[in-house]
Amino acid sequence: TGWMGEKTGKILTEFLQFYEDQYGVALFNSMRHEIEGTGLPQAQLLWRKVPLDERIIFSGNLFQYQEDSKKWRNRFSLVPHNYGLVLYDNKVAYERQVPPRAVINSAGYKILTSVDQYLELIGNSLPGTTAKSGSAPILKCPTQFPLILWHPYARHYYFCMMMEAEQDKWQAVLQDCIRHCNNGIPEDSKVEGPAFTDAIRMYRQSKELYGTWEMLCGNEVQILSNLVMEELGPELKAELGPRLKGKPQERQRQWIQISDAVYRMVYEQAKARFEEVLSKVQQRRPAMQAVIRTDMDQIITSKEHLASKIRAFILPKAEVCVRNHVQPYIPSILEALMVPTSQGFTEVRDVFFKEVTDMNLNVINEGGIDKLGEYMEKLSRLAYHPLKMQSCYEKMESLRLDGLQQRFDVSSTSVFKQRAQIHMREQMDNAVYTFETLLHQELGKGPTKEELCKSIQRVLERVLKKYDYDSSSVRKRFFREALLQVSIPFLLKKLGPTCKSELPRFQELIFEDFAKFILVENTYEEVVLQTVMKDILQAVKEAAVQRKHNLYRDSMVMHNSDPNLHLLAEGAPIDWGEEYSNSGGGGSPSPSPPEAATLSEKRRRAKQVVSVVQDEEAGLPFEASPEPPSPASPDSVTEIQGLLAQGLRAESPPPASPLLNGAPAGESPQPEAAPEASSPPASPRQHLLPGKAVDLGPPKPSDQETGEQVSSPSSHPALHTTTEDSAGVQTEF
Repeated sequence: TGWMGEKTGKILTEFLQFYEDQYGVALFNSMRHEIEGTGLPQAQLLWRKVPLDERIIFSGNLFQYQEDSKKWRNRFSLVPHNYGLVLYDNKVAYERQVPPRAVINSAGYKILTSVDQYLELIGNSLPGTTAKSGSAPILKCPTQFPLILWHPYARHYYFCMMMEAEQDKWQAVLQDCIRHCNNGIPEDSKVEGPAFTDAIRMYRQSKELYGTWEMLCGNEVQILSNLVMEELGPELKAELGPRLKGKPQERQRQWIQISDAVYRMVYEQAKARFEEVLSKVQQRRPAMQAVIRTDMDQIITSKEHLASKIRAFILPKAEVCVRNHVQPYIPSILEALMVPTSQGFTEVRDVFFKEVTDMNLNVINEGGIDKLGEYMEKLSRLAYHPLKMQSCYEKMESLRLDGLQQRFDVSSTSVFKQRAQIHMREQMDNAVYTFETLLHQELGKGPTKEELCKSIQRVLERVLKKYDYDSSSVRKRFFREALLQVSIPFLLKKLGPTCKSELPRFQELIFEDFAKFILVENTYEEVVLQTVMKDILQAVKEAAVQRKHNLYRDSMVMHNSDPNLHLLAEGAPIDWGEEYSNSGGGGSPSPSPPEAATLSEKRRRAKQVVSVVQDEEAGLPFEASPEPPSPASPDSVTEIQGLLAQGLRAESPPPASPLLNGAPAGESPQPEAAPEASSPPASPRQHLLPGKAVDLGPPKPSDQETGEQVSSPSSHPALHTTTEDSAGVQTEF
């Protein structure tokens, strides 16, 4: 492991120098932005300032394959508000608040729904290990409905379901987990976030790697680990691949374990180094801010002078390059982006309209304001409902950049799909929250049942108009950003051979006092961006003028159309369950103890976003009893299929404690320990390693925390995967 540690250290040192350089630039840009403003159109919808915590997204049972015992085990699983998949031995363990088996952070993972697809990926990951036809593969699934979480470097997770409908639901849920975990750098990080992503881009460009990168997934330490593994992986494969012994399947298994163990070691090293450098730049920050505040005008003047000199040098070459290689393709790239994205945003609108309309009908038919609290609690979580949002998200799956992808070196469209899907979720939540706020104001007037229904309809229409405007603004911004993401790396690569070697001579134009805030490389990129920006803005503007896909023109401004709306959002968050459950807002006597217990149970159920995840008539055989002793544990696919068949004929579980696979977890108490253990890290210092075991109890030795045997400080961890330990908790972050 000596050479691996040395190589990892070298990559990290090189990257972290880029990060330190970019930190000053990002700090200056952030402070300048605060002074000069955004220039973006004002959003019409409100946004939720207090997040909806303590919600459970989804829960149910699934089978998980245990690599150590080579057996499939039934697991009770749930997804809390931070999107870490929590696995318990069974539902009883969850209800008794026994620490979970694992909490999986799925950043960087891909979902596979076919064992053949998985075996092909495994075969390609280590050349020469493709199993011969007829030989036993590395994995057999007892049903036809597997879900495999695959990662290019970390350990893999194997699940299976009994029916295709279940597989579809869990796939939607896990895809939501991946989407959320991939977006691991906080949106509100105005300095550290941009500094980090720019440093990643600059580092990769220094290695002649341009364009989008699929493994820009997770928090900073996860991304940094992926960056190291991108370089270290091929060398590791060349070094260790020929030494692996045994049949192809055994060599594949060994390689997965080695790769995972190396990834953990890299992660720990990256975490320590990144935290050290982050602490250093944050200590320098006050002094840097003081210089920027004092010399802001001079820094801007100096930067503009540098930009004008670089522009004079590269403009003739850049304009020819844009005219010949980029401009002709902008309309077709834009159209390819606009169609699926706009379909997705239209679906968001339709889903929101349907949910509110259904709620209004229920208010008419089922008791008016008495039920409103329950309905509104469900509606408030709509944007986080993976099954209801799935019809919106899946519209992006049709995104293709055929032909253009090769021309512009776009390795994958997944970056654009995921970004658009995150925008969809944000816009849905903004629409829901605005509806909540306006309806709550109407309820202050004490409407009758009929007046309430009319108010709901009026508020819905107001919110839809605001949504249409914001949807247009968000999509136009997304299209501009996506077109830049496609074209800028292409232009930089094209101009590199003739321009890059000349850039160092511009360094002398920067005053030494301002060298932390102005970098030649960044200024060069900004100049290149300006050469193509005019064409991109024009293409998006023309699409809006033609009202393509319901885009609004830039001249269509709705400033102060609802001046008092943003004042409403300043109030305390609305608790629909407390305020409107069974009472219309007050005046009713306190419930008796049995009624109070029922209300408490209803409140617990309401905490789960997906309240019904399994059709009532489709009973499943997965039981929640503790794992049986080893004689009853099936060891072969044939045995487990037999047991599953028996289970299908078994009687349904007693109604007092239903455990249909995917049954509502809202019927059981909310986990308290698990979400705390897996709550989203507040800073990079708290980020946890994917596959790392973290004890929920008192602190233990660091070796134990990583799931390894406790050993002397000088010994190196063995190259093997972490096995689950019933005495501890394995938290996958």
